[in-house]
Amino acid sequence: MGSPAWLPVPITIIFAAMAAAFICPCADAAALKTENVFLITTDGLRWQEVFTGAEELLMNKTNGNVKDVAALQNNYWRATPEARRAALMPFLWSEVAAKGQLYGNRPKGSDAHITNARRFSYPGYNEFLTGAADDARIDSNNKIPNPNTNVFEWLNTQRGFTGKVAAVVNWDVIPWILNAERSRLPVWTGYPLPPNAISIKVSPELEQLIADTTPHWGNILFDSFTARAATDYVKQSKPRALYVAFGETDEWAHEGRYDQYLRAAFQVDRYIQRLWETVQALPAYRDKTTFIITTDHGRGSGPNAWRDHNKDIAGAEHIWIAVIGPDTPPLGERANCAAVTQSQIAATVAAFLGQDYVAAFPHVAAPIAEAIKPGGK
Repeated sequence: MGSPAWLPVPITIIFAAMAAAFICPCADAAALKTENVFLITTDGLRWQEVFTGAEELLMNKTNGNVKDVAALQNNYWRATPEARRAALMPFLWSEVAAKGQLYGNRPKGSDAHITNARRFSYPGYNEFLTGAADDARIDSNNKIPNPNTNVFEWLNTQRGFTGKVAAVVNWDVIPWILNAERSRLPVWTGYPLPPNAISIKVSPELEQLIADTTPHWGNILFDSFTARAATDYVKQSKPRALYVAFGETDEWAHEGRYDQYLRAAFQVDRYIQRLWETVQALPAYRDKTTFIITTDHGRGSGPNAWRDHNKDIAGAEHIWIAVIGPDTPPLGERANCAAVTQSQIAATVAAFLGQDYVAAFPHVAAPIAEAIKPGGK
């Protein structure tokens, strides 16, 4: 006969239940099918567009500085949120939602948020790359070498991963966030790297194309160049852990160009699809690769605040996270589930590879347990 329902639960049972909830999935490393992990980010893409598609309030010349309203509506406006999000990010919703998991639709009880107080890029990148916020030391977007060890740097020291870890990015600050000089991670950004950093070589044709293209921003390349560099690197070097960073979504939002912001989101979805199709076509990756897709921060809401993000803008702390791979249960768009944080991403990257990042750095957040089940079951 069990204990009466009103009796207090022994404290040891409570602690055991809490511990079980945070058991590192790498405990079942032998059963994991994932051998490669790609972390992909698109800077400053709001959860609102990811889950509900284009926002009508911003699809005009006044609030969104839209050049051709009719064309924008034709491309991305649909009668329902489900249809709008599918029009904006078709791969995310047809493939990831069908075979993976998406966190961050807050009205449906799925909360994904950052833990740093800054709500801008360097602190966000530091958080998801290292597993913990560092508000005391990471307080600007300046090119300051990150004092914190990131998960890719750490993986590069583990057996079977040395020389198989890299980053292809397009914001010139990211090599400093990765501390490329200390970490010895091969990096490509299209801009000069820190002294003594290892540079990934891209094709002469891509280098020439970049040189021949009139830049729009001074410290970030167009996402199309990043997509090409990443795909070429995967084919040539076959990394086991790769970080790919896109940035146009944030830049166009800061300019208040909602049409270009939506276009950039649509293009990122296409680039991710191409990269996924590339890995599924290669025996070294097919059915052995997990993608984790996310952003570094959210943005504000309304006719003006959607353009920006900082510690004073409400909502900039809310993000989204998507996961797809052979060890992720196909639960699709999550609802009424436990909250997840940006700080959990680093340990999640490692856990998919059977590595215990938390054991090495006990102060970091645990992996997203529900996203990692050997064989996806």
